Amino acid sequence: MTDRRLWSYKEIAAHIRVQPDTVRSYRKHGLLPRPDHVEAGKPYWYADTIRTWVANRPGNRPRGG
Repeated sequence: MTDRRLWSYKEIAAHIRVQPDTVRSYRKHGLLPRPDHVEAGKPYWYADTIRTWVANRPGNRPRGG
């Protein structure tokens, strides 16, 4: 099943347990994938896009639980 919900900086930050400004910094430095959608100048990513990015990030370790 595909998760096509659109996530903003806030949802991405909650998913990876950082502050939204950290996610903005990741994008500024080219560390985030390109947005899947832009509305009113604000970028959004599909939840699956972010989950794939998280799984493939350097230094990613499986979390217990």
